[in-house]
Amino acid sequence: MLITETAAWKELSVLRDIFAFRHLRDLFARDGARFSQMSLELNGLLVDFSKQRLDGHVLRLLVDLARDADLAGWRDRLFGGEKINVSEHRAVLHPALRHLKLSPFPSASVDVMPEVRSVRAQMRQFSDKVRSGLWRGFSGEAIRDVVNIGIGGSDLGPKMVVRALSAYQRPGLRLHFVSNLDSAQLGPLLDSLDPKTTLFVVASKTFTTQETMRNAHTARQWLCAAAGESAGRALPLHFVAVTSAVDRAAVFGLPPENLFRMWDWVGGRYSLWSAVGLPIALAVGMNGFERLLAGAEAMDEHFREASFERNLPVLMALIGIWNTNFLGAGTSAVLPYHESLRFLPSFLQQLEMESNGKTVGRDGRPLSCQANPIVWGEIGSNGQHAFFQLLHQGGWLVPCDFIASAQSDFPLPDHQAPLMANFLAQSSALAFGKSEAEARAELEAAGVPVEHMAALLPHKVFAGNQPSTTIILPRLDPHSLGMLIALYEHKVFVQGVIWGINSFDQWGVELGKQLAGRLLPALKGEGGLEGLDQSTRALIAWCRERGDF
Repeated sequence: MLITETAAWKELSVLRDIFAFRHLRDLFARDGARFSQMSLELNGLLVDFSKQRLDGHVLRLLVDLARDADLAGWRDRLFGGEKINVSEHRAVLHPALRHLKLSPFPSASVDVMPEVRSVRAQMRQFSDKVRSGLWRGFSGEAIRDVVNIGIGGSDLGPKMVVRALSAYQRPGLRLHFVSNLDSAQLGPLLDSLDPKTTLFVVASKTFTTQETMRNAHTARQWLCAAAGESAGRALPLHFVAVTSAVDRAAVFGLPPENLFRMWDWVGGRYSLWSAVGLPIALAVGMNGFERLLAGAEAMDEHFREASFERNLPVLMALIGIWNTNFLGAGTSAVLPYHESLRFLPSFLQQLEMESNGKTVGRDGRPLSCQANPIVWGEIGSNGQHAFFQLLHQGGWLVPCDFIASAQSDFPLPDHQAPLMANFLAQSSALAFGKSEAEARAELEAAGVPVEHMAALLPHKVFAGNQPSTTIILPRLDPHSLGMLIALYEHKVFVQGVIWGINSFDQWGVELGKQLAGRLLPALKGEGGLEGLDQSTRALIAWCRERGDF
């Protein structure tokens, strides 16, 4: 049965017409215990759903929807190591990467933990050497700069975490991230670095990713030019790789001991917990990296054990489905009020839209409903002076996730309280708005003349009723960050199950790559124009006349 044909979906469709016009003001007025009933705390992580446009009855029906989709069964299959990535016939075992207990995972008969623990030990040994200064470059000097070369999950995840945990990093070791083919990213960075003290981490499962390998080859040429006659000895002192393609990495010039293994049961956007997280271990130490894993493991356990009614990932997912499929939101915003979480919105864009941005289900048939909304976001305090005007008065329904930590990473007098005041004020203002009567009373109190009041009133009214979830961490430390990331990972999985999507493939990414491979010879004047549309042919001609290829 299609999910849209279930009794729960049909009843939710009826309630949609009621809640389309029911204001959050009314929902709070009717329920004095709304916050306590619609908020959950786990290991100090507080999540408040009370400003979402629903009530207990809607939540119960949404939970019924999860049961109708056999969420419990799919969750068991995920953690049991079954090949739920059906289009690629692969298991999805990123939870194994943060399994810190000594027990096997996913089972005694199929245990991936010996391999996982071996790579973790390799990461610890290597990161300890680099951080202590024992790993030396070709000139005998210690490493001062680490450049991660990757793209997608091999860039967004580790970059986000390294930035998020900047307060925990050791002075003297700087981390950089390169993903763009545009030489405007790599070129200026190389100009600022000393090849004698720079280490490159090349992260590519296949060692064929165009952007990553082009940047890696350029970095290798830069290093070898500086090393001169020592180039052959320099390469393994300044390059390591995270890959499953050992043969290709050997052709690049790297010995086996410089390679950190990846597995096909780890998707790119779920890979920061693996050796793809090597930059994280280099930045905060392997102990810090394992605290990140421990936070994610705590969320895994909660997701597996908590009832759906008190399960954070399940509730976040169900509320997202309510907003998307019933209230009609085509977009959602991620608004961290924390400078260290600057890259969280872009990380979540990949996690959510690459996973569930699909119109075809696991069975190859068109979905019976709309799936993932467009995810976007920005640091909240900056957004207030940019796009919040549209959120408040633009007339679009934009559910928001407000994220902050109670404590500052870098405390300065009189900064944290005003930041949190803005954080709390915005979600409240979006929820409750300002009525015409309130606006009129405000203008009267300000002494605005009656003759001017009628003209000003329409501009002073705020509709409110914008739904939001508030997430507050006690502090942005490795453990709480691990919990936060895993919370969103499982939310995406739950939504994929209910929509009937395989959340772990990304065939839509491949089309552009294939076409780029066809166009490259044409741009270089080596043919390949046949079969192209007239617009693309004309653009290639224009670029060839003016470009430096």
